[in-house]
Amino acid sequence: MDFPVIAKEFRNHTLENTHQGAICVIDQEKQIIYKKGDIQNPTYYRSAMKPLQAIPVFSSNVIEKYQLTGEEAALFTASQRGEQYHEQALLRLAEKLSLNENQLICNKSYPLNEQARMDYIKSNKEKRALIHNCAGKHLGFLAYAREKNFNSDYDELNHPIQQEILAVVSDLSETPADQVITGIDGCGVPVFAVSLYNMAVSYLKFANPESIQNATTRIAVEKIAKVMNSFPHIVASHHFICTTLLEDENIVAKGGAQGVYCLALKKEKISIALKVYSGTELLWPLLIAEILKKINYSNEQTIQRLYDLKSSTIKNDNGKEVGHIELCL
Repeated sequence: MDFPVIAKEFRNHTLENTHQGAICVIDQEKQIIYKKGDIQNPTYYRSAMKPLQAIPVFSSNVIEKYQLTGEEAALFTASQRGEQYHEQALLRLAEKLSLNENQLICNKSYPLNEQARMDYIKSNKEKRALIHNCAGKHLGFLAYAREKNFNSDYDELNHPIQQEILAVVSDLSETPADQVITGIDGCGVPVFAVSLYNMAVSYLKFANPESIQNATTRIAVEKIAKVMNSFPHIVASHHFICTTLLEDENIVAKGGAQGVYCLALKKEKISIALKVYSGTELLWPLLIAEILKKINYSNEQTIQRLYDLKSSTIKNDNGKEVGHIELCL
């Protein structure tokens, strides 16, 4: 296994941290146009799997039956950060679906964004499962299970929902189902691992849905991409990389815990998957901006917005410049 250093952090020109990683970029023909590190190593999608996990509910009549808005449907794909607009959308979604948050197996949580968390606590609100950043996904699981007359134990690997998602991951990533590795995600449901290359293959389908043979899956993928681009603030939040990338209608993107990030470029039909093995998310904007520059991505505004999220300059708590980050791509 090859895990080269992809970023170095210096404090006063002295090396302080290194970050190993792997990067895979493929074209429409699934040919590798750039790679770094071992792209065959099994990698858990973590929350980058959410667009794939949403395919069953988007394939059903749940959205139409309960007259969900695009904003509410986008929550099925989201790692929402607990802003007030997220809380309000989640409350509306749960109410429309007639679901009780006690049915959610995800843990009770405070908002993830710092200011939103402070405001939430100042309002004397308690932790609740509906604020968990995966709550929208879980509501989608429950709604789909009810429509299909499945039991509500949706967190079990042998549950029909999880088996459908396993089939989706196998199909879109072009990985035999018996070679897809299973684990348990932070929110309590199964999460799957495939090679970084095959992860990029799965996201390529969001840029090139016409390559999906199953018509039901293809239509669901198209709907998911559309709703994510239409409501990027719901998928993550303002000043966060997923939202920044999704504001570019040419990009479908989703990150996951422990340094995993996937995105696809629709017009170019290019897909990118990367893993930072230190687990940090802080390097994502710099890495993705540099990768987009390497492949001559034409939307310079998107690249600049990524740099606006994360500077290569390291500053201390007082805002004083104390170091810098160097990428090794």
